[in-house]
Amino acid sequence: MKNKFVFIILITSLMSSCYYTETADILIHNAKIYTVDANFTVTEAMAIKDGKIIDIGPNNELKNRYQAEKEIDARLRPIYPGFIDAHCHFLWYGNSFFQVDLIGTKSWDEVIERTQAFAKTNQDEWITGRGWDQNDWSTNEFPSKQKLDSLFPNRAVLLKRIDEHAAIANQKALDLAGITEKSEIEGGVYQKQDGKLTGLLIDNAISTVSNAMPKMSFEHMERALIKAQEMCFEKGLTTVDDAMLENEMVNAIDSLHKSGKLKMKVYGMLVPSAANKKQFLEKGPYLTDRLSVRAFKYFADGALGSRGAKLIDPYHDDPSNTGLFLKDSAYLQAEARVLHNKGFQMNTHCIGDGANRLMLTIYGDVLKSTNDRRWRIEHAQIVAADDLKKFKAFTIIPSVQPTHATSDMYWVEDRLGKDRVQTAYAWKELLNQNGIIALGTDFPIEDIDPLKTFYAAVFRKDAEGYPEEGFQKENALSREEALKGMTIWAAISNFEEGQKGSLEKGKSADFIILDQDIMEIPENQILETKVEKTYVSGEQVFGIKK
Repeated sequence: MKNKFVFIILITSLMSSCYYTETADILIHNAKIYTVDANFTVTEAMAIKDGKIIDIGPNNELKNRYQAEKEIDARLRPIYPGFIDAHCHFLWYGNSFFQVDLIGTKSWDEVIERTQAFAKTNQDEWITGRGWDQNDWSTNEFPSKQKLDSLFPNRAVLLKRIDEHAAIANQKALDLAGITEKSEIEGGVYQKQDGKLTGLLIDNAISTVSNAMPKMSFEHMERALIKAQEMCFEKGLTTVDDAMLENEMVNAIDSLHKSGKLKMKVYGMLVPSAANKKQFLEKGPYLTDRLSVRAFKYFADGALGSRGAKLIDPYHDDPSNTGLFLKDSAYLQAEARVLHNKGFQMNTHCIGDGANRLMLTIYGDVLKSTNDRRWRIEHAQIVAADDLKKFKAFTIIPSVQPTHATSDMYWVEDRLGKDRVQTAYAWKELLNQNGIIALGTDFPIEDIDPLKTFYAAVFRKDAEGYPEEGFQKENALSREEALKGMTIWAAISNFEEGQKGSLEKGKSADFIILDQDIMEIPENQILETKVEKTYVSGEQVFGIKK
C-alpha cells in the first residue's frame, strides 16, 4: 500500500513537470491585452520574470506552459503598456505641492488671498506659487506688484503664470535679484509703467529672479519627487519625460533610483547650463534601467498666453508685437552642431510659427537629410503650412500636448486671427509627416491625467465635453494613434522602444490595468475610467494588492 502511494505521488509529480515547461514570477490571464506591437495585436495572457515580459499570447497556451509564483485573473479587464508622458515637469510638479496653488483663481484678489493664507503656514524667506491665468479673469489684464509690496515688504514673492512664461515678483524679490528700472534682458521683459517696474516678468526675465532663490536641497527634491511619483502612478504613468533638469536634479533622481525610493522611470532633458555640459556632454548619454539622459532642452520662444510666442506676423490682438526669440539664431545653430557631434538629441520648445520656422531650418542645416537622430520639436503649436514638410525632410519628431489645444481654444483666435489659427495644434498633419507623434501634458501646466491627453487628442474637447463638434476636429487623432502616441511613439522619441512602449517579449513589464476599455467605450465614459493597477518592471506600484 505504501509503495502504491509513493508511486501515485511520483506519477503526479512527473505529469505536473511535463505539464509546465517553464516558470514565471507572474502570470496574468483572462485579460484583454493591447500589446501595441507592430500589428496592434490584442491578446489574453502575459508571463513575467525578473521584471521583464517573457511571453505573451492566448490564455490556454500560457497557462499550460508556465507555473507562476503569482497568478492574476484580470477578470477581462483591459491592459495597456504603461503610459509615457513625453513632455512634463516631474520635479516641478512635485514641488508645486509645497507652493501656493493658484490654478483656477478667478481674479488677482483671489491670488492675493491664497498667497496670504499660504504665508501664514510657511515661514520661508521666499513665497513662491504658480497657476494664475489672466485669461480666466474678468479684466484679462496682467496684474502688478503693488499689493504684494504692501503685504510682504520683507519677504520675497514670485508667482508664476500657469505656463510659467510670465510671473509677478514683488519689490523684495526684484531687489534680491538686483533688478532696477535700468535693467534689460535679451529674450525677456521687465515690464515698466511710467518708468517704474510693475513686477511683471516675461520669459527670460523670470530666470533672473529664480536664480536669486536658494538652491533646492536634496531633501526637498526627494520629498517633491516621491510625491510626484505617487500621483503619477495613480494615473497610470510609468515613464515621464522631464523637460528641464539641472545636473543636481539628475543626480538626485539617479540616487533615489539606486536607493529604491524612486521607481518612476525618467527620460531627462538637460538645461544647457555649464554644469550640465561639463558633467554630461563629454561623457555621452547617461543610461540606466530607469534613467535616460541623452537630450538637451532649449527654448526658441515664449508662450502664446503671455504673447511671448514668436510669430512670423504680428499678434492679431497686439499688432505691434510679434513675440520673442529667447535666444539668437547664431547661439542655437552653434549648440545644434555641438549636440550633433556629441550624439545628443536636441529638443526645442517652439510655440509660434516664427520659432518653429527658425528651429526647423537650424535642424535641417545640421541634420542635412533623413536620419535617426530623433531631434524633437517640443509643442509645435503653430507651424506654417510651408514648414510642415521639414519634419519629414529631416526626420524631426513633434512632441505635442493635446490638452494645450483644448485649454487655449477659448482665446487662441484672438491671438492669431481666423486664418492663422487653422495652422495651430495640427496634430494629424504633423503625424502624417513621419507617421509618429509623441504625446504629453506639460504638467503641471496642464493636468497630469493621461486619459485627458487621450480624450483631447481623439475628440478635441475639454473635460466638460466642449465644444460639441470638437475644436478643429480635422486634426483629431484616432484612438489607436492616440494610444501609440502615449506609449510606443513616445518610447521611440526617447530611443527607448527596445525597452518599453509596447508589451512584447524581452521588454520591461511596465503596464496598467484599467476598469474600462478606452479603445471601445463611448466618448462620454473616457474620463470616468479609473486605473486599477500600475506595474513598473513587474512590480505593482499602485492599486489594491491581492
